[in-house]
Amino acid sequence: MSLGTFSYPMPINEPVLSYAPKSAEKIKLKATLAELKKTVMDIPMYIGNKEVRTNKKVAIHPPHEIKHTLGYFHAGEEKHVHQAIDAALAAKESWAAMSWENRAAIFLKAADLLATKYRSYINGTTMLGQSKNAFQAEIDSACELIDFLRFNVHFLSEIYKQQPISGAGMHNRLEWRPLEGFVLAVTPFNFTAIGGNLPTSAAMCGNVVVWKPANTQVYSAQMFMRILKEAGLPDGVINLIYVDGPTIGKVCFNHRDFAGVHFTGSTGVFNNMWETIGKNMSIYKSYPRIVGETGGKDFVLAHKSADVDTLVTALLRGAFEFQGQKCSAASRAYIPSNIADEVRKKLIAGVKSMKMGTTENFTNFINAVIDEKSFDKIKSYIDAAKKDSKVKIIAGGKCDKKEGYFIQPTIIETSNPKYITMCEEIFGPVLTIYVYPANNFEKTLELVDSTSPYALTGAIIAQDKLAVELATNKLRNAAGNFYVNDKPTGAVVGQQPFGGARASGTNDKAGSALNLYRWLSVRTIKETFNPPTDYNYPFLQEA
Repeated sequence: MSLGTFSYPMPINEPVLSYAPKSAEKIKLKATLAELKKTVMDIPMYIGNKEVRTNKKVAIHPPHEIKHTLGYFHAGEEKHVHQAIDAALAAKESWAAMSWENRAAIFLKAADLLATKYRSYINGTTMLGQSKNAFQAEIDSACELIDFLRFNVHFLSEIYKQQPISGAGMHNRLEWRPLEGFVLAVTPFNFTAIGGNLPTSAAMCGNVVVWKPANTQVYSAQMFMRILKEAGLPDGVINLIYVDGPTIGKVCFNHRDFAGVHFTGSTGVFNNMWETIGKNMSIYKSYPRIVGETGGKDFVLAHKSADVDTLVTALLRGAFEFQGQKCSAASRAYIPSNIADEVRKKLIAGVKSMKMGTTENFTNFINAVIDEKSFDKIKSYIDAAKKDSKVKIIAGGKCDKKEGYFIQPTIIETSNPKYITMCEEIFGPVLTIYVYPANNFEKTLELVDSTSPYALTGAIIAQDKLAVELATNKLRNAAGNFYVNDKPTGAVVGQQPFGGARASGTNDKAGSALNLYRWLSVRTIKETFNPPTDYNYPFLQEA
């Protein structure tokens, strides 16, 4: 029963705490980290009203301290995917029928729990499980996730208010239905906020969800799931399972009630999903929604008028925060020859000044990459560069995995703008720079646009406004998020809706109403008050 129209005002972005020396938040976070380190956590799957444990336990280790065990999660198999789907579908009718204001209240309460009671825990599990420093965890797992929940409630209330006009003698209305079936959310290791947003954005719209996080993000994912349950999320609405990708794809993409996938991960995996879904179209009740944000080979292009310190800061932060493990991280840079020497000197000095180590030491800017597989892949690019006479490593280049998966921030300089590290996504702390003749700006624009199949983020650094306008126009399709005089990372919910096109995904803009439209199916209802009772029209009579 609907007894009113409920709307939610535009929230303000959650303030980012500083974690300054002796601050209350720093003291609390350090105490939480110590508590988490002392606890060996037993992590079940959450399917319907059950906490599911199996005989296959997988250890969780901090990437920066691989000899320490944080806990174990219970890995699932094919039967658990079926159970999760069944639980979701069983919950669907009551969840979709729940009044909108009560659905919204769950997610708003979860946001408040994150902002207060569990702030140090969501940050702590992210720091230990994903090797983010305190500030990076605060921005991601606390602030951005809080923003996703609060802003999505607002965006959805605005969508629900969108109604058509009605002519004389009738009433028209739109009914914003959830999709018919279940949604699969597949989330990555690198952002706790993405892990939280992909299942909740669909659930908020009245959908039921099967959520598969990356194994390397389970530690923080389970913390968020516990928070959702405390906030009042009914059993079965979101089902959290730890099953390998091929198994979950085999079951979900062959199920008649599969309604859509919300994905963040690699381009290759997303392409395989798309292909499989396309081959199975005859199975489904409806055309599934396929929403994905994938890879990036993100650029920073400097003009000859660029401020050197602005450029250097954008590169150091954009390339090396969170060890470059962002799909938006600066990975290739184009530097004009007139400022190249000064930029090179300051970049080298910046890398030398960066401290690297565990997340519990708050003085460390650089922590570990996520796992051994990532370490080995990133190291292979660095090793190849060391052997190649055509390129030069001008900063960093050291790799060590004895205690943790540590890769020093590395800058490669190349005279070949199509060198492999200028083209391929590395997903680590490796920046490649190419110095171009300062007067060849327009030609370089063409190079930037054509070098990579991706189109996620990019930046122009210039004081000359004509150069900014030219780059903005010429690179219109090269980046879904384009930054002027800033690093190509750090999109804020409600301010910079995030997503790219080309090989970077479907550009369905997380952090805006645009993404929520994908999880709704609209029904138009027309009621005629005085319907006609004779099929004849006046034009049929001659006189």
